[in-house]
Parts: sequence; C-alpha cells; structure tokens
Amino acid sequence: MARAPARDGPIVVGGGPAGLTAAVALAQAEVPTVLVARRAGGDDNRTSALLAGSVAALETLGVWHLCRAAAAPLKVLRLIDDTGRLLRAPEIAFTAAEIGLDAFGYNIENRRLVAALEQRARDLPMLHWIDDEVTAAVPSADEVSVTLGHGTPLAAPLVVAADGRHSRLRAAAGIAVDRHDYPQTALTVCFTHERPHRDSSTEFHTPSGPFTVVPLPGNRSSLVWVLNPAQVEGLMALEDAQLSEAIERRSHSLLGKVTVEPERRLFPLQVATARRFAGRRIALVGESAHVVPPIGAQGLNLGLRDAATIAECVAAAYRSGRDMGSLNVLARYDHLRRQDVDSRTFAVDLFNRTLLTNFLPVQAAWGLGLYLLERIGPLRRSLMREGVAPSAAQPRLMRGEPV
Repeated sequence: MARAPARDGPIVVGGGPAGLTAAVALAQAEVPTVLVARRAGGDDNRTSALLAGSVAALETLGVWHLCRAAAAPLKVLRLIDDTGRLLRAPEIAFTAAEIGLDAFGYNIENRRLVAALEQRARDLPMLHWIDDEVTAAVPSADEVSVTLGHGTPLAAPLVVAADGRHSRLRAAAGIAVDRHDYPQTALTVCFTHERPHRDSSTEFHTPSGPFTVVPLPGNRSSLVWVLNPAQVEGLMALEDAQLSEAIERRSHSLLGKVTVEPERRLFPLQVATARRFAGRRIALVGESAHVVPPIGAQGLNLGLRDAATIAECVAAAYRSGRDMGSLNVLARYDHLRRQDVDSRTFAVDLFNRTLLTNFLPVQAAWGLGLYLLERIGPLRRSLMREGVAPSAAQPRLMRGEPV
C-alpha cells in the first residue's frame, strides 16, 4: 500500500483531554492538523478540578461554554488532618475570594469535558479526525511515519503523542521514563448527598493517603479515596449501600447521608516522568510525559499546559515557515515544560510520602508548615496564587490569549 502524503501540519495521537486540547488549539490557530484517536466511551467516572488557567484556555478555544453547566465552582479548599497521629496539623481553609477570584477553578466529570472538546473538534475545518489508533511509528530525519490500526500509513514532520502512560510513541522516540509505584490505590466514585457542599472541596489526610471530596453541580460530589491494596479489596466487595455508609463515616457525615452512584473504579498510584519531553520529531503531552497521583489537582492541569505550550511552539514555527519538528522547536518545548512538571511532581510526591511516613520529625515539620500557612496571610495568598497560575508556566492560552 502506498504511503499517504505528509501534511504540512502535525499528527496528534490520543483522544483524552490533553490530546484533544492540543488538536483543537492547533487547528484553531490555522495549523492543518490530523487527530488520530478513538472516540471516547462513557465509562470514565473520574472528575478533574480545572484550575483558573485551564478554564481560561478552554474559554479561548471555544470549549468552555459547551460544558460549563456540568461543572461546579471550587470556592473553598479545606485540608483536615484525620490521621489520628500524636502530632496533628491544624485544619486550614483556602478561600478563592482571598486572592480576588470567584473560584479557584471548576470540577467537572471527565466524560463531559471530553464530549465538549470532541464537539469543538468536529467544528474546526483545519482538523481532520481519523477514528483509529496508531499501531506503529518510525521517526526519520525529516518526518515520522505512523501506521494506523486498519493499515493506512501517514506521515508528518511532527507527532504530538498524547497516547497515555504506556505510550507507544514515547517508546518509538527512544525516551526513557523514571517511575515509582506507591503501595496505594485510588478508588473513584461519585455520589449524591443530603446537605449542600457550598462549593467547598474537602481533603481529609488519612494514614493511607488523601480522602478528597470535590463538589459537582447540585447535591453531588466526586470522591478520590487513596487506600492501601488490602483496604481497597474490602471496599470493592461492599454493596452500594455499605460503601455509602463507609464514605459517610470517613467524611464524618460532613454532607449528611450519602448515596453512591453505580460506577466505581480503581487506579494504582504512581509517579512517572519522561527524561525528555520531546525527541526524534515526537513531542509528549499529558500522561505520555508525566504521571502524578490524583493529589492537589495537578495531573490534568499539567497536561493541558503541555497541550497549550506545544500548540504555541508549533503555531509559531508554522507561521514563520520553520520546521515544526526541528531540534530547536522540540528543545524549546522541553525547556518550557521542564520546570513546571518537575516542581509539581516533586511537591505531590513529597506530600504523599509525608502522609505515609511514621517518622515523627517529618510529621512535626508538616504540621508546622500548615500552621504557618494558616497564621501568615501573605504566605498563604502567595501559595494560592502559585497553585492557580504557576509563574513558571503560563502559555498564552492559560492567559486567555489565542495561540
């Protein structure tokens, strides 16, 4: 079979939020783009807390109005030490109004976000969507050749790999990964409750990891419950009514009576970072580049900043007639993303390890740190601003500017 001719623009591989965002951003910037991705199913019950920069990006891309009604604002973030340790940290609440924001961001079910991105993708004339998957990729000096599941070959000067933590394209680029698996698993489930959440997210720190309740529209919330494997087996064996009771107890009846929704899923926790975020005409975005535990709303927001950054780099090269897959373009992308990813990954990893340790000096240091945040307003506000809008990683889209 003859190979399809190379296009002027890139191929984006992957139909998750990061891949769809990259494809939409490129096509909206008038860069001819091919998206290779299976259309999403409806079996993902996870939610994502989109921070203010991510919301600004989605607004600029014409996506946010398509899913805004399905998202709940995050106006208050509460941290509660529920470890039962001798040295316990004080409860602390971060309020968006304290730094002049209506909300830190919005929590939305992943399926609703993906549906909105897919709808926008279908409306862009510069985006050609192929409902398939990449089974092989071969980089060369001036292009990357990819083979699709039904056998059709394609080629492009650049491939944007958003094909997940087990990325086939990352392997094709010869990029190694530093990985650490935690002795923890996250249980995700959504539930209804009798008391209003008042747009507040509450994170209970437990000996096994965070128990995080995040609001959804109405009297609904999502839960990420980090546990050790033995605990997970017991919870997964429970009937819905029994799991509802367990969640109500663990949350200290904060939201009153709880009723879980049918879907529940498990995700083993790990941290993984690619040693390079680009190479051999392949740029990594989302979980192909980095995986972090579901703590502090970092994972998807990092992936969306990846997507915004690669779109900005590629669009600039395309408009000036430069090779979008060149070493210079890929080196710039790697440089722009490295500090943001490394610092966020380090912070999440340190936080998770601190919760798991029994070493009293570390527990004391953690408690002191939260005490200082609670008592020192300027320090708390500085941390909140950095969490919402990282100073080291603000691509144009996150500032509400088109690529």
